[in-house]
Amino acid sequence: MALQLNTMLPETLEHVCPLPPAPGAVPTLRRQVGRVLAEWNIHPAVTADCLLVVSELLTNAIMHALPPAELRVSWSRGCGLGTLHIEVSDAGPVRPPGQRRAGTDPDEHGRGEGIVHALAARHGIRVHQGRITRWAELVAV
Repeated sequence: MALQLNTMLPETLEHVCPLPPAPGAVPTLRRQVGRVLAEWNIHPAVTADCLLVVSELLTNAIMHALPPAELRVSWSRGCGLGTLHIEVSDAGPVRPPGQRRAGTDPDEHGRGEGIVHALAARHGIRVHQGRITRWAELVAV
């Protein structure tokens, strides 16, 4: 009797788009990602968390990083679980670490990392080829 291996690979869907360094870019891309997640039939609760993570990562890139920036969202499904991977890559920080943007209220900024940490199963930062990528993963059944 021959052993038969399951060679089915998980399905992966991907959406990539540039982040224009302009006012209104975050809500525009958030709506775009919402439409993509609906097409992918992502559960509404996971979609809500994803859109919040997308907003935080995109806002971080606009407020604190050099362009160009790019958003990448992918959905992989296999073994009964799905993983939604969100990443925003940019050209690195505008200011040296610890230096604040003039006129920013510390009570209005700095919560994004905590929000991403609370919603994501995993998250992190990857430095590569003169770029920085902030990423997060959400898991759904």
